[in-house]
Amino acid sequence: MPDEQMATSGGRSAARPLDDIDRSILRMLEADGRASIRSVAERVHVSRANAYARINRLLDDGVIRGFGARIDQERAGHGASAYITLKIVQNSWRTVREKLRELPGAAHIALVSGDFDVLLLVHTRDNRALRELVLTRIQAIEEVLSTRTLLVFEETDLKDAGRPLDDGR
Repeated sequence: MPDEQMATSGGRSAARPLDDIDRSILRMLEADGRASIRSVAERVHVSRANAYARINRLLDDGVIRGFGARIDQERAGHGASAYITLKIVQNSWRTVREKLRELPGAAHIALVSGDFDVLLLVHTRDNRALRELVLTRIQAIEEVLSTRTLLVFEETDLKDAGRPLDDGR
């Protein structure tokens, strides 16, 4: 594969450019991942075969990474959520990322710039489980130099179904 087609992360080929129909499909599926091919096709004014082909291309290109449910963490039994910042040993990102992925309740992991290196979002049963996760699991990772825990008091999902969709223009 020519070098200019390689993406910078993971050696995947670059996604093909998106047009207005692709972006409309993405907005629809982001709002309702259970939308049928027929309803997608009708709403973006293409044939079902075209909608099906476009969604498959978006999946193949890695633009759509999967489908899932947005979960109310508190109702799902996770009464405590926190962002945990980590300072890690230089060049240990890949190792740390793999260890963090294995943690119960880990919801989002990001390598960031600034005063810390990693931002981790976790959901736990309660504060006691959160304390245990931070003190015995995360701080036990050899490459983790320090942590800071930021409790989440309240969350708002910006992609709630009742919110008007932003078309990005």
